[in-house]
Amino acid sequence: MTTVKCVVWDLDDTVWDGVLLEDGDVKLRPGVLDVLRTLDERGILHSIASRNDPAAALAKLTELGIADYFLHPQIHWGSKSDSVRAVAEAFNIGIDTLAFVDDQPFERDEVRFAHPAVLCVDALDVERIPGMPEMRPRFVTADSKERRHLYRADIRRKEAQDVHHGTDEEFLASLSMRFTIGPAAERDLQRAEELTVRTNQLNATGYTYSYEELDAFRRSPGHDLLVAGLEDRYGTYGKIGLALVERGEDAWTVKLLLMSCRVMSRGVGSVLLGHLIRAAHAAGVKLRAEFVPTDRNRTMFVTYKFAGFTQVAADGEVSVLEHDGKHLPGIPPYMDVTVED
Repeated sequence: MTTVKCVVWDLDDTVWDGVLLEDGDVKLRPGVLDVLRTLDERGILHSIASRNDPAAALAKLTELGIADYFLHPQIHWGSKSDSVRAVAEAFNIGIDTLAFVDDQPFERDEVRFAHPAVLCVDALDVERIPGMPEMRPRFVTADSKERRHLYRADIRRKEAQDVHHGTDEEFLASLSMRFTIGPAAERDLQRAEELTVRTNQLNATGYTYSYEELDAFRRSPGHDLLVAGLEDRYGTYGKIGLALVERGEDAWTVKLLLMSCRVMSRGVGSVLLGHLIRAAHAAGVKLRAEFVPTDRNRTMFVTYKFAGFTQVAADGEVSVLEHDGKHLPGIPPYMDVTVED
């Protein structure tokens, strides 16, 4: 069962009673506000797929006091399936992690036909939504509770980038990014499990680990479990990276390397990997890494290749990569990196 990351809402006769363009005095439907609040507190995002006049709809959402809940709203006269796809792309999340709520069977069927993996929900069942198993993540972490605000900050960064005149590296330098790497503490484990479950595109193996498994690795003398955080002048990104290293006598093996998809464009995956390469070199051991190809994580394979890794063995779907020991990556000039003990 896939946990829903974002609920995409129709507006007319779904979020509010009535049709806005026929009655400008529409009222919020009973139960909707409670559902928005409950899911938001769990870290589940909200967006919109509505055939409507954008200015009128956004004004009504503001008047009702709920506009801030909805990110990347798709309000136009195109198909709902196109809107749902656009939401997934805007958030950079799998379309199979979306739910779609609409009062019209035709609209639900149209989305279901185009995107069979999307969970389609009748607006009549809106008050049942928080109880659905797909809407109940195992843990609600500090990052979960702030997720909407973290994405709001991402939107502000994107707006700043769109008007920036200069190179990408100059823009990254303007962010004053501060990257931290350190051993996972017990308080990090819920977020660490959440990262393994939620991250698909930037997970080098696709492995998921439970809280209990991660805690065992954290305590193991033969493993290093590292978490990475990032912040910049717009605020924190939260805990966005995780690495699990198995330390052998002659070689260390990266069993897990992942980064939140929200930081894909910040170059931080290579920063965490670079730290592991330098640490292995300082310890006088080889650095190997496991890679399991999925339909989404090719970016991580490219990250390894650019860092100087080549394949040295294979066991079924698992490729074993090894660093050449020669190319020791530096820290990007646009980023301040702190390694904590």
